[in-house]
Amino acid sequence: MIEIVSGQDLIDAGMPQGKWFRPALDAANKILGEGGSRDEAMAAARTFQPVPTLALRMENDIEIYSNIRPEGALELDNVEKVNATMRELVRTPVVRAAAIMPDACPAGPIGSIPVGGVVASEAIHPGMHSADICCSMAISIFPGVGPKSLLDAVHAVTHFGPGGRSRGAQFKPSEEVLSAFQENAFLKEGALSVGIEHFGTQGDGNHFAYVGTMKSTSETALVTHHGSRAPGARLYEKGMKVANAFRERISPETLRDNAWIPADTEEGASYWSALQAVRQWTKENHFVIHDMAAEKLSAKVADRFWNEHNFVFRKTDGLFYHGKGATPAFNGWAGDATDLTLIPLNMAEPILIVRGSNASHGLGFSPHGAGRNFSRSAYLRRLAEEYGADSRGLSPNNMADILAKETAGLDVRFFSGFADISELPGAYKSAANVRKQIEHYGLADVVDEVIPYGSIMAGDWQRNAPWRKRRR
Repeated sequence: MIEIVSGQDLIDAGMPQGKWFRPALDAANKILGEGGSRDEAMAAARTFQPVPTLALRMENDIEIYSNIRPEGALELDNVEKVNATMRELVRTPVVRAAAIMPDACPAGPIGSIPVGGVVASEAIHPGMHSADICCSMAISIFPGVGPKSLLDAVHAVTHFGPGGRSRGAQFKPSEEVLSAFQENAFLKEGALSVGIEHFGTQGDGNHFAYVGTMKSTSETALVTHHGSRAPGARLYEKGMKVANAFRERISPETLRDNAWIPADTEEGASYWSALQAVRQWTKENHFVIHDMAAEKLSAKVADRFWNEHNFVFRKTDGLFYHGKGATPAFNGWAGDATDLTLIPLNMAEPILIVRGSNASHGLGFSPHGAGRNFSRSAYLRRLAEEYGADSRGLSPNNMADILAKETAGLDVRFFSGFADISELPGAYKSAANVRKQIEHYGLADVVDEVIPYGSIMAGDWQRNAPWRKRRR
């Protein structure tokens, strides 16, 4: 009589019945048919057994440290939404702690990490650093250079808007970065070519080049704000696919935005390495723009430093700390960390140079800026109502009035040639309130400021986009 393994045999061995029995039995009986032992056949069957899934945490299992207080009705609504999304997020099984910064605002469906959110986890969550991986700040000091000369030089050498630099105007990141891209499974396909094309560019949205003078010395400074551009976006897309595959097997109840890559897997190690490579690319991307401006002016840079505020950091406790729009304020947050970081507020306000306080109730983070109480589109609707605009929206005269009011006394430029009023100071939270709350919650100490002279942003680049030209 030919020996076979039956479904009852698997049940008797303590295996839970399910659709996986069919391929398990086929594999087990194939081994028996080839002369293998029964133990070998049963071991093969066990490999098809689904892994136990992790259920969502109960509400209030994880404490959320709140470092924000509403100032008026608009901020009350914003804070309630931030709290609601964080309460849902911390039900993710591997999350261990969470904090909310004073500049927090919702960003995505309920359960998604808000801007100004910090989450400590056993694993890496691509959705918690978002597509703009390593969005960051960098400062260089230009002694003996006038603010207008520096802003003119930066305007001449930088690039804002979609896409990258055209052939003949491209620069290469370091060989170290290129090698890291080539050797990493997440980066070698897709990210490598755009890593060259987008090098020396700043993107759009709230990214900027800001020129001002140091409050302490009156020296001229350049501060840039941008992330990892297309290389980071490509990494994020691949990371989300891998994380979601793990989610479907390990914790299908977890929200897709909060899917994770287990750190102790081959994929986890590779993704962590890819994050470090993209981080180095972004750092070099800041300073190549600063260096091009210095070269154009035949000037020297006296001092510089940088920090990210959209990244994942690993502390000595082994946990991964995800800062989505949150600035690290703990010692040794990176190998190249100084004890200073940068917190911008808006184009009309000083950029704060701070020393982090490593506050436990902030999980060792501070804010990354002033944040918003409402989305760009909601802000534009509010302006339209305020100015009595018709169904076609704000008129050119409205736009000119708003721009003049919001940027008075500043040299504010838009790289595309068209202003983006959704990025003007009025679109953001009160800088004074955010600053007061940094002090109130003891998240960082302000040690210096960059007083604004002017800035460059992408502006409304879509207004003259090729598809709109064709339509017109």
